[in-house]
Amino acid sequence: MEDKRAAVTALPALFADLVRCETRLYNALNDRLREQHGLTTAQYEILRYLHDHPEARVADLATEFAAGVGAISKGIDRMENLGWVERRPNPTDRRSSLLALSHNGSDLFDAAQKTFTTRLTELLADLPALTTVARTLAHLRTTLEDRRIGLPAG
Repeated sequence: MEDKRAAVTALPALFADLVRCETRLYNALNDRLREQHGLTTAQYEILRYLHDHPEARVADLATEFAAGVGAISKGIDRMENLGWVERRPNPTDRRSSLLALSHNGSDLFDAAQKTFTTRLTELLADLPALTTVARTLAHLRTTLEDRRIGLPAG
């Protein structure tokens, strides 16, 4: 019982550590991606998702990133205007579009992926027990997603 009470007491510090680590990693990656490729970490993540999931819809991105459909759609609009993403008619649902990387978007992703991976390796490769941390965070993410926790309301 004492161990459980101590664990519960430690939860706010765990939350703070998770959030602060995510923010610092995100900012460090964002700085490098902006400097070398002129895109943000959020844009890189969308390019990565579209690279890995051809013909995704805005709704698919919203689910993946736990973000509102409107916010994702506006981000896609900006990326389309930059020539990185293309919208194509969805043959099974006229209300939605299928998204794809343009040729420029694909080239940008390939270059940015190298930068992203190099910077992430610089920041995390020497972390003790990296495999255990990765496995634990993957389990936490899966649990939250399976329970549909933290999705935007609209």
